[in-house]
Amino acid sequence: MAKGVVKMTSENIKAGSITIKNISRKYIDANGSEVEALQNINLEINPSEFVSFIGPSGCGKTTLMRLIAGLDKPQEGEVLLDNEAIKGTNYERGYVFQQANLFPWETIENNISAGLKARKVYKEQKDKVSHYIKIAGLQGFEKSYPHQVSGGMAQRASLVRALINNPKVLLLDEPLGALDAFTRIDLQNKLLELWRDRGTTMVLVTHDVDEAIYLSDRIVVMSPRPGKIEEIVDVKLSRPRSRSDENFLHLRTEILEKLNLASAPKSLEYYI
Repeated sequence: MAKGVVKMTSENIKAGSITIKNISRKYIDANGSEVEALQNINLEINPSEFVSFIGPSGCGKTTLMRLIAGLDKPQEGEVLLDNEAIKGTNYERGYVFQQANLFPWETIENNISAGLKARKVYKEQKDKVSHYIKIAGLQGFEKSYPHQVSGGMAQRASLVRALINNPKVLLLDEPLGALDAFTRIDLQNKLLELWRDRGTTMVLVTHDVDEAIYLSDRIVVMSPRPGKIEEIVDVKLSRPRSRSDENFLHLRTEILEKLNLASAPKSLEYYI
């Protein structure tokens, strides 16, 4: 079990392992040109681990998340959940997008219960809805519509909408990127609280180095396109973490340097 995971809830929650083997992904852009998004990605993500991907825009982070989610397929290699190849989407892999992506015509309560209804288990598990509304701190807003609540509240609803299905892995594709600083910090702490309580494997895409350090067991630094893993940083800081701690600041500087090196053009070598 990953560092910092201290307990599980009464729910029968199982954390999953992700294996990424020799993944490469190309696609055709709007101009008809072939673009190599990912090249030979290999990674093991352990059960209950919190792993972040960080790198320049266009390095394939979201492409990789879509492959793990089963929303896309690689041309080469495979992605496995608990040693079984991922083929298509499944509730065992929850996905939280950058925008809350709630159904605007449904109430907060109905949005949170949508996955249970889609799986046809709502009647047996409807008591979970009020429990997750409480977890998200949305009591009193059950009958509100997405446009009637703040961005942070909508993203909380999106988060528990994914978690109510008890996924083995929660995929977080820059879910806090559009929020103000105070709301972002609040939701980072909520994520950590849920991760510690549940032990769910969490995979985060972010551009925020501080966020990656604050949340993660490991940080995967990616290169510009074609996306490759430049380095994997083991975050050995004890929890809870302070952003003003000397070791935190030192690691931030170290990762920023790695990102600058990863993004720098490769020097040319001339042979005469």
